[in-house]
Amino acid sequence: MSTQESPFLRFERQGPVALLTMIRPDIRNSMTGEEDAEEIMDACARITADHSIRAVILTGDGPVFSAGGNLRKMTEKMGKGLGEPANIRHAYRGGIQRIPLALYNLEVPTIAAVNGPAVGAGCDLACMCDIRIASERATFAESFVKVGLIPGDGGAWLLPRAVGMSKAAEMAFTGEAISAAEALASGLVSQVVPEAELMEAAFKMAARITANPGQALRMTKRLLREGQHMRLESLLEMSAGFQALAHHTAQHEEAVTAFLEKRKPEFKD
Repeated sequence: MSTQESPFLRFERQGPVALLTMIRPDIRNSMTGEEDAEEIMDACARITADHSIRAVILTGDGPVFSAGGNLRKMTEKMGKGLGEPANIRHAYRGGIQRIPLALYNLEVPTIAAVNGPAVGAGCDLACMCDIRIASERATFAESFVKVGLIPGDGGAWLLPRAVGMSKAAEMAFTGEAISAAEALASGLVSQVVPEAELMEAAFKMAARITANPGQALRMTKRLLREGQHMRLESLLEMSAGFQALAHHTAQHEEAVTAFLEKRKPEFKD
């Protein structure tokens, strides 16, 4: 496994899987500004450019997945002039709002391994991923209203798509945390596992994904994303174009040949 570490994010590579770990357990893996957004954007750009990566796992170091925004640092900055509305708008657009644009639109399938509380922007960060697997001790809270704020990082768009409008409204209007079991029942996560088995479960899911050809995975994810706002006719047209590309890949040829020869395919990206 190769490893590269920056102040907020550790990037590890295990075969076709990239593991991204938030490494600020001392401040509950909270996100503190433009620098953190840059690290996530850089990691996403690196992954998109490397066609040998077929899946990504995002998790947090320590007992907390992410506490979201760092309230203490935000308060300090407001005292230094960030409190001007125009400055705050630009700070959000140039900071934390770049994270959902980078992570949600990442070409590669993503798995959030939620090791502990996912609070505020931390909850939304999990929602930016395609699949969420939770430790039994994980909790989820769309808690902005508790501190007199609103979901400034796209949570009002992300959460209803994960749990439906009624549950999203309940979580956003109360700001209260839900347990891993409740998250499973509402569809926010697809698995709940014992804490000690979380990363094993995440890597098992990644292995099931990466057993498939990388280009087909990337095009399938793009269709799923576009299908959330496209008309059916438009999506069918896009699907036809993608399918034409897929038919002419060496990966499709290998998959068909392996099926006919009754053997496991060997995909090269």
